[in-house]
Order: sequence, then structure tokens, then C-alpha cells
Amino acid sequence: MPRRRAVRLILVVAGVVVLALIATSVLALVVVRRPLPQVGGTLDLPGLTADVDVVRDARGVPQITAETSADLFRAQGFVHAQDRFFEMDYRRHVTAGRISELVGENADALEADTVIRTFGWRRVAEQEWDLLLPSTREYLQAYADGVNAYLETRNPDTLGIEYTVLGLQVDVAEPEPWDPIDSLAWLKAMAWDLRGNYDDELDRATSFASVRDIARVDELFPAYRQEVNAPILASAAPTAAPVADSAPGDLSAGDLSAGDLSGQGLASDALQDALTSAKDALAAVPHLLGEGEGVGSNSWVVAGEHTASGLPILANDPHLAISAPGVWSQVGLHCAVVDDGCPFDVTGFSFAGFPGVVIGHNDALAWGITNLGADVTDFFLERTSGEQYLREGERRDVTTRTETIKVNGADDVEVTVRSTGHGPIISGVLPEVNSARVAPLPDGAPQGVYEISLGWTALTPGRTADAVFAIDLARTAADIAAAATLFEVPSQNIVFATTDGHIGYQAPGKIPVRAAVADGPVPSNGTWPRPGWDSRYDWQGYVEAADMPAVLDPPEGFIVAANQAVTPTGAGPFLTSDWDFGYRSQRVRDVLVASIARGDAIDGAATSQLQLDDANPYATMLVPMLLSAKVPTTFDRAGQDLLRGWDGHSTTDSAAAAYFASVWSNLLELTFWDDLPDSARPDGGSRWLEVVRGMLERPDDLWWDDRTTVGIVEGRDEILSQALTSARRELTVELGKDPSDWNWGKLHTAAPEHAALGGPTVPAVVRRLVNPDAIAVAGGSSIVNATSWDAATDSFAVTKGPSMRMVVDLADLDASTWVTLTGTSGHPASAHYSDQFGAWARGETYPWPYSAAAVDESAADRLTLRSGA
Repeated sequence: MPRRRAVRLILVVAGVVVLALIATSVLALVVVRRPLPQVGGTLDLPGLTADVDVVRDARGVPQITAETSADLFRAQGFVHAQDRFFEMDYRRHVTAGRISELVGENADALEADTVIRTFGWRRVAEQEWDLLLPSTREYLQAYADGVNAYLETRNPDTLGIEYTVLGLQVDVAEPEPWDPIDSLAWLKAMAWDLRGNYDDELDRATSFASVRDIARVDELFPAYRQEVNAPILASAAPTAAPVADSAPGDLSAGDLSAGDLSGQGLASDALQDALTSAKDALAAVPHLLGEGEGVGSNSWVVAGEHTASGLPILANDPHLAISAPGVWSQVGLHCAVVDDGCPFDVTGFSFAGFPGVVIGHNDALAWGITNLGADVTDFFLERTSGEQYLREGERRDVTTRTETIKVNGADDVEVTVRSTGHGPIISGVLPEVNSARVAPLPDGAPQGVYEISLGWTALTPGRTADAVFAIDLARTAADIAAAATLFEVPSQNIVFATTDGHIGYQAPGKIPVRAAVADGPVPSNGTWPRPGWDSRYDWQGYVEAADMPAVLDPPEGFIVAANQAVTPTGAGPFLTSDWDFGYRSQRVRDVLVASIARGDAIDGAATSQLQLDDANPYATMLVPMLLSAKVPTTFDRAGQDLLRGWDGHSTTDSAAAAYFASVWSNLLELTFWDDLPDSARPDGGSRWLEVVRGMLERPDDLWWDDRTTVGIVEGRDEILSQALTSARRELTVELGKDPSDWNWGKLHTAAPEHAALGGPTVPAVVRRLVNPDAIAVAGGSSIVNATSWDAATDSFAVTKGPSMRMVVDLADLDASTWVTLTGTSGHPASAHYSDQFGAWARGETYPWPYSAAAVDESAADRLTLRSGA
């Protein structure tokens, strides 16, 4: 299994004490319910210029109405803190590299802190403050003031049950006041989890150590087939981003030449140790949104000419890691009188810890976001000697700084952060891999050390915070284009629709321009680690905002953006070559095209149903071949027979879907595990679907052969037969001897886990409190209902999924619908902690009130925040 470090607050808690606190019913009412906030009546919120109304519906979703923008965001900070302060506090400790300060002495926490301090997320956020518009700084400060006003009303043990449990192990200090920089630093965590192809770049290099053949490694990263799965846009702007001229390097004769990387160099112990060290360091970073291929999204928008209402319909469901609470916080932000002094009237999905709305709609425009996946990171191989690195034949000094990590209850830890001109050095930053930086060089090269530095656009200060508010206020395509120039990281696809009938797409993002290096040992397009000593591989600037792909009112009458390629091959600026392979996006396109051809009038219900589509593209590709494979016994053929007549849909009650998933997992293991290092084992996502699709046409491909069977050379047919047989026996153990008793939902469950208290090291009584019960769900990897699972593990459980679903009807905004993964509250004792989870799993959604009348009608609780002293 690949090494996965899901860093959490690992609490070594005396079980008997926890039982005394939590399991005792009387104390449970006191301890567990004590953090629940007041949601009705009146409360003072100092600093307000006028009273603010907070109306919550039956699911606890707040709709906030204020007289001024500052009051609006002050109230949002207060409400976020009411519902989710521990989540906010955890996030700011992560993004500042201060987890150890919160949880105490813990190896995983210290490793995470070390790597994040090396990145310098908070340092970059601090540098961004002066770049922001005065209005943005005002909103961030007002939000922080609202959070702090709430903190002043509470002791730590009344802010969240997490502090009570944590206090059994370490001293829990009074939480620090919220700072606007805490909000900005959260954007770095968001950018990290949505950063693009860095996994593929490292996997190419580490796989080469086993395969020793660049061409064979490239087979594992096939090109996107645009003739099969259409890109987002049919064409691109005629003006592409400029490609910078490149000059030959000027390395001295005694230095490592570029050619040393082309063969043995990439496979050398020196490089592989450095790459492994870098992967270990990166794996230590907590993923607050998720990681891996399943992190993506669906979005589409249909023009009014094809809808029942005559105006556009927009859908979005971002696919992120599942957690309790879910990552999104639903909210409405309304100025009582919308004018230049208070322009906000927006509703949607926010992040607790950051003001505004990230995805949603206002009275004129709705927007959805999916991950573009642009290549915004590069790994640079640095030739170092002591505290110097090679650069164009000269030795330059490594830049250093010292970071002090405070550890709750233990001595401080000092970390030296080292950087080159490309970025921080990330190999060797963890204690157990420090020695990996020193290794012999390839034959014929001078002695030295390889280290890995990280170039990443998010480590340059930017104005993404400005973009959030610009989008909240956007009314036209021109407004979205203007906001996109500010939305530097993470690079996202934006689809949008307006109440006056327009639909559009805009790609924002800060995208590096890479020069073509004709005589280089590896492609210079960012798919492999780059020679840091050769300036031809340096970034040559960034793609101009005007050259980023965009479209308004395309002739097709709809736009689908679901992480597939953006433009036709060769059109527009180079964004990446490592796309999602487009099976989700193409399925959405096919359904929309068929509906339009039939003359169906697309409405909100049909759109919501399409979000739940569970047609399995793996089945289309593989089942015909599986049915022709020879299976030796009647017992084993009972599994294969399930595939005959299967409609190819991964529904929860499908025995065939369960069997097919097991076959797919076994097929990948039998084919690739003998050839690849653990860290590069197939996760089963769309890239592997495309790899296997190509191999099915090559029955004697070397990948089919199992190198562990001495004297036997397996081909496609033998591996398919073995996979069918192994799956039958695997599910017999897992689900029973009779295949009619099998179903996909017994294997494929969603079980959101609390980031701090949900893991196996915490006593079961606490886990039961904070982790919602697992629920069977349909769908799977690369399916529109994208409940991904990891084929590199021994589990079919959901690892990533739709973190929310929304459908916006631009003809009647109050007819829009939404649902989030778990619920609005971050308090396990709240009725709204997981009250949306069951509906989410069943594919149901809730009314989404927007107008003042609809909000008033939906009210279950009303809180007035008074402008007291």
C-alpha cells in the first residue's frame, strides 16, 4: 500500500477518563452540549453600527442581513465561530505550521509543522496583506473582529468538545485572537490540495527507478484522447501565450551534464533517494480538502434555449475528501439595502475561517468552480555542495532561515529552512530521511549531492482574496473575467450564468510559461523534475490573463467543465498535459446532447438527477473482454456470470458492480504491483482506465507479465482470468458464498471522519460521538456520481466524493437546491452536525431560499445581533 500520512490530532487519551466524561449520560449533556451556540433571541456584538439579523432554517443554515458590509462580515465571523471555531482553529494551526503547539509532542504533527514551515504558507500570507484592496482588508478585519467577539464570550471548554478531550492530554491555552492573516493562510492550504500534477511528476521519476525505460513510463501517463472525450472548449482564443526563447546552458566541463539524467541518472540512487525524501516530506502535509485523483469536480451550465424556464440552469458538485464536519459552511449574506455602500446580496458555500462566499449566486449571476488542474508546481533537481548549489556553472549560496516550532508540553524544536532561487528545498526536511540527500552520483559524474526544491506559484504573494469578493459581486461575463485576473491560486475552472440569459466559462490562474528545451534529457513541459542548474528550465514568466481560455454563449448551448482538458490540443496557452481523462465530463455531455436531441426541456430535477448518474465507464471498456475470458470452474464462473446482462451502472444494490470493482482492483494489482514502487501503485482513477484500455489491444504487452512468476510469461488473457477468479474468492470471504447476496453498497460506504478525534487511536466512545455512521452510496471513481475509492488499498470505502451539490435556476433563484456532505454545525452534539448526510447519500437536496420573503418563510430560528457597547 502507498505510504499515506493523514495527519490528524492524535490524542493519547486515558480511555477511562474519556468514558467518565463522555459516556456518563448526565455529564454528556453538560460536556458535549455546552459548546452549542445561542441561535435565537438577542446577543451583543460590539462594533456593529446597527443590529444584524441572523435567520436559520430547519437545517441551521444562517442567512445574515446587515446595514453595512463591515457589519455583514463581522456577523459572518461571529456566526462561523459559533458553529465551527475548533475547525477554524485547527486549520490556522495547520496553515501556520503550529499543530504541535496545539496537540503536544507527536511525530506526525512535528513532521507536518516542519514541512509547512519549509513552505512558509503563513509568511507568504503576511506578504499578501499589503497587496489587497482596502475594501478586502476591511472585510477580513471585520470578520476577525466578529470571531474575536465570540471568543470573548466563551471559555475554551465551551468552544468545542475537542478542547475538552484535548485538555486531558495537554494544557489547553486560551485561543489566540483571530487575525486576518489566519484567513489568508487558509487560501494556501486550499491551493496546496488543488495544485495540479505534482503527484504525476514525482511518480514518473520514481517509477523510472523500477522500469528503467522512459518510453514505458510514458505508457503509464497516456495522452488525453480528445477524439473520445471532448475538452471544455471547442476552440481557444487565437492569441496563445508567448513561449519564451531559450538559450543553451553554460555548465562548466566538470559539472553534471544534462545527459546524465536521461538514463542511469534518473534511476541513480542519488536522485531516487532525493525524490523519495521529497515524497515523504510532501506526504506529511495535512490535506484539508483532499488529495489524489478523486479530488476534482463536476460543473455544467445549460442555456435557456434548452431549459424549461427559458433561462440558464447551473450545476456544481466539488469532489473533495469526506470529513466531519464537511468542508463547506452554507450561508447567505445580504445587505438590507443593496447599494454602493453595501453591495452584497449573495448566498452559497463558504469556508469557515474566511469571509464571503466561494461558490454560489447573487441576484444577477451564479457560478460554479472545478479544479482546472493546471501545472503550477515543478520539482527542480539541485546539485548542491555544502550550503551552495550549482547554477549555470557557478556556485551560489543556499538561503537559510531558522523556524522555531513550539511543542505543547515539550521543548521547542528549531528547523533550518533552506531555499534556492527556485524555491524551498523539500528533500531531507524530515529527520528520518535527512541522510537521503547524500548519495553517490551516476557513473562518470563528479561527486556531489542531489536535493529537490519546489517551485510553486502559491509561494509568490497574490490577490486571490480580492477575487473572492469580486466574484461575489460579479454581474456580467466582464466582471468574471476581471475577477479571474485576481484569482491566481488555485487555478480553477469557472462556469457561470446570468439572469439575463448568458452562460460562460473562464479559466483563471497564475500559470508558468516554460521554455522549450530541444536537447533536454526529459520533456521541458513540466511533466518530469527539471535540472535546476540549467536556466533554460526556469519559468519564463506567467501566462497573460487575456490569453487564458474563455467563452461566452457557445453555439452548443451548454458548457461542461469536469476537470477534463480545457482546449483542443495545441490551442491556447500550455496549461498541463496531466488532465483527468474526461469520462465524467463526456458522460454529462452525452446525456445533455441526447436530452437536447429529444427536445427535452431541462429543468432543476433533471439536472439534480444527472448529478447522481452512476454509469460506469470502466464497465464499457472492460466487461466485453471479461466475458470472453476463460474461467476454470463453475464456482468461479458464478462471479463472471454476474456481468452478463449488467447495465453497467454502479448502484448500491448491484451485485455485478461489487464484483466488477473487485475484478478491477485485482487486475491492477496483478498487472502493475510487481513493476512499480509502492508509492506509484495504481489508485484506479481515470488515468489507469486509459492505461488499461490501451493495453487491452496489446495482449502481449510487457506490463501484463508478472515478474514474480519465474519461467512463466503472462499475457492479457491469463491476467484477466486470474482477476476474475481472485475477485470471486475475495468477495466470497467478504460478502458470502452466494453472489446473489452481494451488493455494491455493502462494500462502498461513505464514513466521514473527524479530523481531530475520528481516528483509530482515539477511544471508540469518542469516535462514535464525532463520526457519523457509515452509509452505503452509489457511484465510484470517474463516474459522474464521483464517490471515489482507492484501488491501491484493501478497501472500497469512499475516499473522496461530492462535498456538496447545488443546482441554480436563474429564472427563479428561490427554486434552486443545495445539500452539503454532513451539516452546517461543527458541534457533534448539534442536530445539524450530520442532518444532511442521509439526504446527501440518497441524492436528495433541500430548498435554497434566497429572496427576503423566502428566507423569512424558511425561518426556524431568529437571532438579533445588537450593536451593544
